Amino acid sequence: MCVFCSIVKGDIPSNKLYEDDMVIAFFDINPTSYGHCLVVPKEHCDSFLDCPTKTLDHVFEVAQKLANVLEEKLGCDGINVLTNIHEAAGQSVNHFHVHLIPRYANKDHDSVTIEFGEIEKVDFEDLLTKVK
Repeated sequence: MCVFCSIVKGDIPSNKLYEDDMVIAFFDINPTSYGHCLVVPKEHCDSFLDCPTKTLDHVFEVAQKLANVLEEKLGCDGINVLTNIHEAAGQSVNHFHVHLIPRYANKDHDSVTIEFGEIEKVDFEDLLTKVK
C-alpha cells in the first residue's frame, strides 16, 4: 500500500496540521525547511496529472489557507508551493501531494536551493507545433 494512503488510514502516524473529508495535511518527516508540510488528497491518485479536478481544487484551496497560516505563525519570508510529477521531477511517493516549504531570508531554517537558469535558444514556432 502507498505510504500516504497508510497515513490517511491512520496506520502510520503523522503530525497532522489539518484534516477534512477530502485532504490531510501533515509535516514532512524529512523537512527541507522549518515548517515544511504536505497537503495530500485522501483519494489515491498518482500525480497532479491524474487527480480529479474537484479534488485538485480542494487540495490547492487548503494549501493556500495553510500557507497563510505558516507565514503568519512562523514568520517566514516566503513559501514555495511545489508538486513533483514522476521520478524524473523528484516525485518519491506516487500519490499526488503539494509541498508547502516556508523560506527564511536569514537561512537559519532553510536548506532548499531552487535555481533558474537558461537553456539554449528555443524555436518557439516548433515548440508550439509540438504541443498544439
